[in-house]
Amino acid sequence: MRMYDIIHKKRGGGELTREELRFFVQGFTRGEIPDYQASALLMAIFFRGMTRRETGDLTLEMAGSGDRVDLSALPGVKVDKHSTGGVGDKTSLIIGPIAAACGVTIAKMSGRGLGHTGGTVDKLESIPGLRTDIPRQEFFDIVKRTGLSIIGQSGNLCPADKKLYALRDVTATVESLPLIASSIMSKKIAAGADAILLDVKVGSGAFMKTLEDSRALAREMVRIGSQVGRQTVALITDMDMPLGRKIGNALEVQEAVEVLSGKGDHRLRSLCLELSANMVYLGRQAETMEEARAKAVEAVRSGGALEKLRQMAEAQGGDGSYITNPERFTISPACVEIAAPQAGYITRLDAEGCGLAAVELGAGRETKESSIDFGAGIILLKNKGDRVEQGQPIARLYAQSEALCRRGEERFFQALEVGPQAPQTGPMILDRVAEG
Repeated sequence: MRMYDIIHKKRGGGELTREELRFFVQGFTRGEIPDYQASALLMAIFFRGMTRRETGDLTLEMAGSGDRVDLSALPGVKVDKHSTGGVGDKTSLIIGPIAAACGVTIAKMSGRGLGHTGGTVDKLESIPGLRTDIPRQEFFDIVKRTGLSIIGQSGNLCPADKKLYALRDVTATVESLPLIASSIMSKKIAAGADAILLDVKVGSGAFMKTLEDSRALAREMVRIGSQVGRQTVALITDMDMPLGRKIGNALEVQEAVEVLSGKGDHRLRSLCLELSANMVYLGRQAETMEEARAKAVEAVRSGGALEKLRQMAEAQGGDGSYITNPERFTISPACVEIAAPQAGYITRLDAEGCGLAAVELGAGRETKESSIDFGAGIILLKNKGDRVEQGQPIARLYAQSEALCRRGEERFFQALEVGPQAPQTGPMILDRVAEG
């Protein structure tokens, strides 16, 4: 078998066999296939696409390129959740504890933030002492004791995806639908869950900017899940403005605690309850979605969900008092208050722009090697659609120095528009995609 023949076949619109895809994935992962040939195949896929069978086979080959996590020793149906990225997206910190309080087994691997999107691992590590680099057996023990653990991704989980994504990033092939879908789903399959909930973001702060593209991606990933025997559901959710009122690592843990305490931003709270209900249903802890929603609401009302987050934090070495008393978090000392430039309504609060402002403040990474300031970030006093008067505070920006605050302020104003008419703000959940 030759790589030249595989490239030629796909360039001509042919359908690659499982054996050909295995040859490519294994050879590229081992360094036997050069970047220029892999790039040629990626570009052929970009233009010619892949069939459902091809995409599923590519996903499985990528999932099998490194470690596979076997969760069979853990009780119950293991449910995983993946978000396609966003700004202020602290949903994993909320829905994991809610689902666990309802009896669902949550053994989750998450990533770090890069660019304008935050990472769950960074947010958790803002809790003093909390570890996310945990050996496999200890990870399992924590899940057995608490029903919930969120750790960092294994260094050898889907190495083919890591190499292919780096190549796609520099060859203008990132936007290929089958390549996006196989990249996401290969990691979820390798992580060992029985069922998968996908939160597919759409809008200015998301990778997919249109509802049509988001639906197409959701359908493709749900098909892959079904094809490989994983029950999969996708919710398409709005990311045209930041999610919640706080952006930044420690600030987002504080907001997660607010929601788990029955408070917090209503859009964030409603989204998390619906995501949680879907996890409860996928985890077979409810026979209907209505029952699942009721259980999610009760887990928050009773305090059971907040207690699950505290238990997980302490089991992973963290100081649980930061969950029961979130005001203990140290927020960065320098602060700049953003005032409304005129009276009217906030007609635009671009999520990506707010995320980039948070990066300028020190809350995010520009490269994988960048360090982050856990206490930096943004508190939104107003959000898109809110009425403001001239000079009224809209947001507070926190950083280690006034100079960093001013850099974040400049970027924030690029994301903000105030106009005379109130904008239309739609629902948080725009669609639900499930097989059949």
